Amino acid sequence: MSRIGKLPVNLPAGVTVTVSPDNVVSVKGPLGELSQAVDKDITVTVEGSVLTVTRPTNQPRHRSLHGLYRALINNMVVGVSKGYEIKQELVGVGFKAEAKGQILELSLGYSHDIYLMVPPEVKVTAVTDKKSNPIVTLNSCDKQLIGQVAAKIRSFRKPEPYKGKGIKFVGEQIRRKAGKAAGK
Repeated sequence: MSRIGKLPVNLPAGVTVTVSPDNVVSVKGPLGELSQAVDKDITVTVEGSVLTVTRPTNQPRHRSLHGLYRALINNMVVGVSKGYEIKQELVGVGFKAEAKGQILELSLGYSHDIYLMVPPEVKVTAVTDKKSNPIVTLNSCDKQLIGQVAAKIRSFRKPEPYKGKGIKFVGEQIRRKAGKAAGK
């Protein structure tokens, strides 16, 4: 049995889950509403405040889908009840970030500024304090979407190993390399 798949999903107060006949799971909570289509072989049942995911056989395909859909449903439940937050730090001289509504303006040392239109489900804020690096904060109830937006922002200037310049997650350790002078 899948170790993740067999764990029940506890539903916190204020979160409701409905399963439609065509196997679409909808989760509604105080922070929003999310839905996920589930494979027809996987069964999702809700009893009180506990949601369970079961599989029909022990085939490798069913075993992998079992854990996958349990994890996706759990991420939706956590998202609509608590939400997700990702903080990214811009490390570099002259790097700036400014959020104007759903448009994020980034100055990353290129000859032009980068403008990113953030999806409406994701709230973006940019904070620039004196003597510290700018920090971009993303908030959303959709874990997959917020991760995709964070990866897109990071792709504009990945951290490089010599000086550590670039966009990194807050708390991330960048593996540093010694320069060519260290080899002599």
